[in-house]
Amino acid sequence: MTERAPSPALILFLSLTLAVTTSALAQPDPPGAAPVDRRSDTDWPQLEQVDTVLAGLAQPADENGLPHWSAQTVAARAAAIEQQRQQLEAINPSQWSVGGKVDYLLVWARLHGLEFEHRVLQPWARDPIFWLGQVETVPYAELPLTGNEAVSWRARLAAVPALFERAQGLLSGASGELADLAVFHLEHFDGVGQGQPYRDQPPQGMIGWFADLCRRVGESQPEDLAACQRAEAAVIGYRNWLRSKRDQMPPSAGIGIDELNRYLHEVRLLPYDVEQVVILGEREFHRYRAAWEIVRNRNRNLPDLELTRSREQHEQRTRDGERRIRELLAEQGLLTIPDDVPETFETDVFWSPRALDDRHFWEELQFRDTLDNHIHASIPGHRFDGMLSQRVENPIRRRYRDSTRAEGWATYIEEMLLLAGIADDRPRARELFYIALMKRASRIYAETMMHAGRFSLDDANRYMIDFVPFMEEDLGRYDLEGYLRRPGLGSGYILGKIQLEQLLSERSLQLGDGFNLGAFHDDLLSRGMIPLTLLRWEMTGYDDQVRKYWGEIIGLK
Repeated sequence: MTERAPSPALILFLSLTLAVTTSALAQPDPPGAAPVDRRSDTDWPQLEQVDTVLAGLAQPADENGLPHWSAQTVAARAAAIEQQRQQLEAINPSQWSVGGKVDYLLVWARLHGLEFEHRVLQPWARDPIFWLGQVETVPYAELPLTGNEAVSWRARLAAVPALFERAQGLLSGASGELADLAVFHLEHFDGVGQGQPYRDQPPQGMIGWFADLCRRVGESQPEDLAACQRAEAAVIGYRNWLRSKRDQMPPSAGIGIDELNRYLHEVRLLPYDVEQVVILGEREFHRYRAAWEIVRNRNRNLPDLELTRSREQHEQRTRDGERRIRELLAEQGLLTIPDDVPETFETDVFWSPRALDDRHFWEELQFRDTLDNHIHASIPGHRFDGMLSQRVENPIRRRYRDSTRAEGWATYIEEMLLLAGIADDRPRARELFYIALMKRASRIYAETMMHAGRFSLDDANRYMIDFVPFMEEDLGRYDLEGYLRRPGLGSGYILGKIQLEQLLSERSLQLGDGFNLGAFHDDLLSRGMIPLTLLRWEMTGYDDQVRKYWGEIIGLK
């Protein structure tokens, strides 16, 4: 009889369900931020010092107000990272507390993230959009400027030509896919909005913004016009250079499945392989699609939701939605809102007259009902979560920003609040929650296929448009660009949600009748924005997902 290897689905099922039976039921660490003073964890202060240095290496020193990327600074940064690797390897955490070991793995993952950036991602050499990000805010200045603000802005403006000259010298491995996207950003406004100041008629791309800046400079501070025109010419020259080199560039920006696996494991500390990630993404997409169809059928005789027609109406809907969110959190004791939290939070989808006729995906949802997006992006999502993370006492955890944990929480609370009844009085809004979840789940296959080299960005965009209601080209391009440039970012929304739901279930099983959902949420949010693999170890005592780091990778027991 021919032996068959276990299917990826069976392996995934076993890995998710056997944790309780294969791990000792250790006592979880107490809730709250891990203490700064770890008296039992020898050399913990040295660990914190390594983390401080690594965090500081994220950007090189400024020159004239802009990060000075050059061949010399890239080499010096790589040498500094290697020096910190040696410092980290000199620390032996094998006898530390679980909380201390969690801190060690955070620093280890930060180190591996920087090393992966130098070895694989190399944005200074592979990513033309990286260089746009260094100067994109220069033309957003509100003129006229005075005092120190004017001095700082003039230095950044004057540095633009030199920056794009360095870019052309360092972009030795630029991918055609990212070069095309860079040219698109230089020439077009896509309607999504990426931090630009609001204009009824926005300038077209970065080139348009620098032209707009020079017009305003000529009107309000003409002494800076020559410098502005040199900067504008440098931006146009960069566009022309990218076009001239485009045919020589490799087409795909994907990093390949092997490197993506390494990144998921050693940088994001995820317990899944790429093959398992795809299975999870497909399963969740179809679950959300099925739920949407069931809810839509239930609502089939109800009137459609009315689109917002004015700025005032949009603001009123946003504030009404936030009041409902806060009321439900309090009524059901779903989490604690500290007394000093602001009474209102900003929304992520702002009113725009353009959206009366030309809406991107999130505007299609939020201009019908504001609840889902405000939950995800504001309260109890990103803005609320970010405020709590800054209150963590432990400096290693306070500095850490794991996007899978952040996006996983913000995505989890959408369905959690839906199940808690947030939309019971607005049944058609439930449909929008599941559309948003479908979109987040569709990213997993799209992102993975791009990095595998099986999808171009256009292919991935078409896939999402075909699978997700209201999805359109501009928002899809914006999202997929981020996932090409930062692997795992698109998958993290659903993977983090899955991990968080598993952690909730396991704590419920551990505590039985003593489990309290609000206390669970408060405990989770108090421990820092760190990988859920580590939060699970700390909160449940289950070590099955972290053993490989100590034994196979780090080499400790």
